[in-house]
Amino acid sequence: MMHRRGFLFSTAAATLLGAAAPKAKRVIYLFQHGGPSQLDLFDWKPELYRHRGKNLPASIRMGQRLTGMTAYQESFPTASSLFKFAQHGQSGAWLSELLPHTARIADELCIMKSMHTEAINHDPAVTFFQTGFQLAGRPSIGSWLAYGLGSENKDLPAFVVMISQGRGNSQALADRMWGSGFLPTKYQGVKFRSGRDPVLYLSNPDGYDAGARRRYLDDLGALNQLKLEESGDPEIATRIAQYEMAFRMQSSVPDLTDLSKEPEKTFEMYGATARTPGSYAANCILARRLAERGVRFIQLFHRGWDQHNKLPTEIVKQCEDTDQPTAALILDLKQRGMLDDTLIVWGGEFGRTVYSQGELTDTNYGRDHHPRCFTMFAAGGGFRKGYTYGETDDFSYNIVKDPMDVHDLHATLLHLLGVDHTQLTFKFQGRHYRLTDVHGKVVQPLLS
Repeated sequence: MMHRRGFLFSTAAATLLGAAAPKAKRVIYLFQHGGPSQLDLFDWKPELYRHRGKNLPASIRMGQRLTGMTAYQESFPTASSLFKFAQHGQSGAWLSELLPHTARIADELCIMKSMHTEAINHDPAVTFFQTGFQLAGRPSIGSWLAYGLGSENKDLPAFVVMISQGRGNSQALADRMWGSGFLPTKYQGVKFRSGRDPVLYLSNPDGYDAGARRRYLDDLGALNQLKLEESGDPEIATRIAQYEMAFRMQSSVPDLTDLSKEPEKTFEMYGATARTPGSYAANCILARRLAERGVRFIQLFHRGWDQHNKLPTEIVKQCEDTDQPTAALILDLKQRGMLDDTLIVWGGEFGRTVYSQGELTDTNYGRDHHPRCFTMFAAGGGFRKGYTYGETDDFSYNIVKDPMDVHDLHATLLHLLGVDHTQLTFKFQGRHYRLTDVHGKVVQPLLS
């Protein structure tokens, strides 16, 4: 009852959890799967031009861990970006020419240049960002929020996931990334797909109407209730609840995913692919519609950022697909008066190396995985506007000011949602677990 009525989101609940009153009600997490290059998008390093082609100094690399893809290289040629940078807005934020639409909203952004992570390969790095731990099996951040804050809409899940395919090299993306781990399965993310059935098996089979479905669920629910009373297995209660949710979603999801009533200006705002089901732009529109309907955590995964070679060509395509829709989503929420209580997060699982993977030419280079420093940005929901946090060295290889790790980001997001990250716990196998494990701090300078 407390979850359904949103008690755990109230100011009183925030006090019980030891946190300040919430500034945000929901999160839209724009996960750029593959690791966008901070050097070509956000972290301008003008000194690199005079080092182009020269071996990365040992004093910068300091013998740090490399992936198996570049550990064999005899040299590490420094690759300055081929793209121009300029300052934008009153904040003077440095942004690449690849992000012209994002540049126009620079004063809405809180740019974090000193992110770092423990993982150097995709699967453990994405798992770490989603669950706070590199090994599979723990609840995802969306599941933690569904568990802690509940839902504001009884007809839609608290946690929804959408995936779009970019035009670059893609890595595998497992369903466990939005799983509930050891939390009850009712808190796991629900994946929306493009096509006739956004949620698999939601539609009734041919010849089977809603009345028959209702009678079937009533009888099945009664049988499950008998089994629940006999065994006390909480997963049976979850099964009953999820069957009922699926029944309600039969009417709520088609209305949600029907974009025919959106005005033409919406599609113009989000870009050329906004009418293409399953595109990043279309998913951004759906994310706004989900936010309007009270969904707590909305996560978009956009694949294709793993640019080990042909980066100058592939990153252009990725930005063409994502730059305008991302900026449009932030502007759209602002125009509707929703940005102040919606947290927008943009970023991948790690950054890219300053040195070229493989041959460096005048027109081409690739970049390997780089966990030591990378850039993310946030907007709305209590984040400080027009602010850049942290600083890296002249090679964007090491952090020189205000380091910020994954646990710090999670702690800060929870704080803005009115939750003390040390208090949101779940007892499993004799231990009280939390999203931030035994780490994490709220990064106060990021807050408005």
